[in-house]
Amino acid sequence: MVLNEMNGDGPEQEDSRCLESDVIAKGNILETFSESQEIQELINSLRSMHGDLSLRETVLEKFKVILNNYQEQPHLLDPHLESMLNSLLLIIQDEASPCSLVHLTFQFLYIISKVRGYKTFLRMFPHEVVDVQPVLDMLESQNPKDHETWETRYMLLLWLSVTCLIPFDLARLDGNISSQEGCPRVPTMDRILKVAKSYLIVSDKARDAAAVLVSKFITRPDVKQKRMADFLDWTLSMLSKSSFQTMEGTIVMDGMLQALAQLFKHGKREDCLPYASTVLDCLDNCKLSESNQTLLRKLGVKLVQRLGLTFLKPKVAKWRYQRGFRSLAANLQFSESSPAAQEAINATAVKEEEEEEEEYDIPGEVENVIEQLLIGLKDKDTIVRWSAAKGIGRLTGRLPKELADDVVGSVLDCFSFQETDNAWHGGCLALAELGRRGLLLPSRLSDVVPVILKGLSYDEKRGACSVGSNVRDSACYVCWAFARAYDPLELRPFVNQISSALVITAIFDRDINCRRAASVSCEFGTFPHGIDILTAADYFAVGSRANCFLNISVYIAGFPEYTQSMIDHLVNMKINHWDPVIRDLSTKALHNITPQAPEYMANEVLPKLLPLAIGTDLHTRHGAILACAEITHALSKLAEENKRSITSYLDEKALEGLKQIHVEKLYSLRFLPVCALIEKLSLSKMPFRGDPIIVAALAALCNEYYYIEEEGANPAQQDELVNQYISGLQSHEEMTRCGLSSALGALPRFLLKGKLQEVLDGLKGVTSISPQYVSFAESRKDGLKAISKVCLTVGVKGEGSPAEVVCRNNVTEIYNILLNGLNDYTTDSRGDVGVWVREAAMTSLMEMTLLLARTEPELIDANVSKRIMCCVAQQSAEKIDRFRAHAGSVFLTLLYFDDPPIPHIPHREDLEKIFPRSEAVTLNWNAPSQAFPRITQLLSLPSYQYHVLTGLTVSVGGLTESTLCLASENTIPSAHQCPCRLLQ
Repeated sequence: MVLNEMNGDGPEQEDSRCLESDVIAKGNILETFSESQEIQELINSLRSMHGDLSLRETVLEKFKVILNNYQEQPHLLDPHLESMLNSLLLIIQDEASPCSLVHLTFQFLYIISKVRGYKTFLRMFPHEVVDVQPVLDMLESQNPKDHETWETRYMLLLWLSVTCLIPFDLARLDGNISSQEGCPRVPTMDRILKVAKSYLIVSDKARDAAAVLVSKFITRPDVKQKRMADFLDWTLSMLSKSSFQTMEGTIVMDGMLQALAQLFKHGKREDCLPYASTVLDCLDNCKLSESNQTLLRKLGVKLVQRLGLTFLKPKVAKWRYQRGFRSLAANLQFSESSPAAQEAINATAVKEEEEEEEEYDIPGEVENVIEQLLIGLKDKDTIVRWSAAKGIGRLTGRLPKELADDVVGSVLDCFSFQETDNAWHGGCLALAELGRRGLLLPSRLSDVVPVILKGLSYDEKRGACSVGSNVRDSACYVCWAFARAYDPLELRPFVNQISSALVITAIFDRDINCRRAASVSCEFGTFPHGIDILTAADYFAVGSRANCFLNISVYIAGFPEYTQSMIDHLVNMKINHWDPVIRDLSTKALHNITPQAPEYMANEVLPKLLPLAIGTDLHTRHGAILACAEITHALSKLAEENKRSITSYLDEKALEGLKQIHVEKLYSLRFLPVCALIEKLSLSKMPFRGDPIIVAALAALCNEYYYIEEEGANPAQQDELVNQYISGLQSHEEMTRCGLSSALGALPRFLLKGKLQEVLDGLKGVTSISPQYVSFAESRKDGLKAISKVCLTVGVKGEGSPAEVVCRNNVTEIYNILLNGLNDYTTDSRGDVGVWVREAAMTSLMEMTLLLARTEPELIDANVSKRIMCCVAQQSAEKIDRFRAHAGSVFLTLLYFDDPPIPHIPHREDLEKIFPRSEAVTLNWNAPSQAFPRITQLLSLPSYQYHVLTGLTVSVGGLTESTLCLASENTIPSAHQCPCRLLQ
């Protein structure tokens, strides 16, 4: 998170419950403020349209949208800020401008200040003596309770904070104060103070601006003498009387804390020091650490660190670690100077350090301040921990060396395993701040580095997910800070450990922000193969999790320094991860890395995994089984390439261990990896033929263990297996039907020989809708898919037997089953679940028809061809974009298939005019605006009228507005073509 913000990427977190999508990085491509003319025109139009509410909202929204595009590059606005400001101020300063126009103008000013930042924008506001009274008068005339004009009050308060900096005593503005009609005039100083106080307790954003005004106004030389003590008494009194248990009290405390924090930030130390102890005591009594309000706790930490800086003398610690000089010229001059000159410079530095170390009294309050900041490092909210970490860094820089080292030791206490992830995160942030400021001396690196290495792999399981991504991210920030703070020679003893940990985080971390943070942190001067790794695993390349695990990892594993540590991390930390996607990717990564270290995999990793594969922890068992399967398969491919047997890598003990991995109960989590294991062992040609451990996991298993050369399948085994699957298709469990349908579809040809008709009859029952199983849409989908797979497996022979192949006697029955699937419009609580069935039916129809066209096109009857095209055309006119796109793709595939062409397609020539071949690829069926104008042209073709109109009728009744409008617009019948005639 920290590093991503530095790179302008923002805290782009991945959802811990979802799969990670590929990330497409979008860089800052703006070069100039290209809309400056348009913005100026909008400003010029304010006078003419402010009275029309609709136009006013339109112009304001347009102005906001344009400027928001520059939030990441606000400096592009700078050349045009003055002209925009002058145009807007002319409207504000015009006495004839109505209130609505003035408020709208201030809204424009607020948008500019939000994008560019008020500190930069305010410098351009008029701040002469003559501006004080008008701004103050305008502010006093505002209604603080008007929630529609808060931008006006916010900008006026900021404007007043600039104008009140005039270098003259404010008493001069009052002249000779005299009574008017018996009422004494109020001095300007008191008027400004009254306004500031009144806006510190409001509930809108004007409260923030009032705090800025206070910090600038109270610190004026004339005001601090007369009003500073009274103002501080008032703020402390308001704090004491308020409670964060109520909303009103929270608002008041927020305003007071903001004002005090700003005041102690901008005020001179000698002015604020007399009051610091009193403010700290009041703050302690507020017990903000017990509040549930994040902002109050953050402001409390911010104010505490400002008080601490007030107690300590403002100086830079001479004992801090310095890597060279701040100035490039000074660095060059030092490197080119003679050894004697360098020794003189070093001697001077040592003398200064000795002088610096002269003891001086550290106020007792500093200990209280540091204690509160250390507590803030463990806060439950990131912004509080971040503020506390910066406070630790600032205060430590003003402490003597010994006391500073005590602070470092206290920070290291945050990394106990009894502490929460919040403490680890806050501790990492504090270490990064200390390192970045040179306050973490090299002598402490031996204590810090082990902690950071643990932080880079910190992952604590909590329920169904885990915590620790923020800790890993902040640990990367520490490494980033160290790489820039320390000379490479200081880090040389630790560089191998740090580089390995960073590389592992950059490619194997689950979260994208951690991978990117680690990637940009891999910049140590002595980083092994640093340039090559940074090129392969740069900030954008690590955006895709799959690319990291499956591709980048293989490249980096080619460097011997990283191979073993990467493998150990996957085995120890990732195959037992709570996220099944990470476990799956990790095992595939082990498969890909195996060629880099086959002996280590066979002799060290596999013996470690085999006991885990039959352990009690479900996640570990799942990952270990998959890992055994992938590593064994990778070793078998290596053995095959080297013309060796798999037993050259695996000894008898390993082979026996693989056979012991069995399924005690068919829990889905463990059944699936066992199936994967059997598949991989079959592909690896393991010497298990005839062993009773073999179970049913099809495809590769059947081809390896059920096939008898020159005889095909053993009849007894074939009957037992196929009959078991067919009988299971009548199960009352939908998932059983799904699995067995897919199993029948995966059977090899020799097991289907003589059983085709039985299989088709069983699958026909699965695909039929019955009242009892109407909700079993997924099983009907898998049944239709299985039919096409079976047909593709057995092949086509026109005069063949229906028990053996697709032939003249069964082709019509197969088509009827598939076409009936297009009539499934089942809906339930999940929505239109029938769409899954219709989609599978279209895919199967296409595969079946293309198969027949290539082999026996005469088996495609003219009536069947017409039904297929008309039914698919109907589906291409429906409301679901993704489904309509699939139907359109099937329709055009059948129309333009040339190997040979599909016979008997109705109105082929007309279809080729409506859907030209040149546009078949570019036509976006997902877009209703492109699809429906083409589909409705089919209404002119008699064969397609009924089905297309049926599909359009469903779309017109759909819930999607764009589909409804476009479908209805394109189905308005002409005078000679009414709906009744179309239906006929």
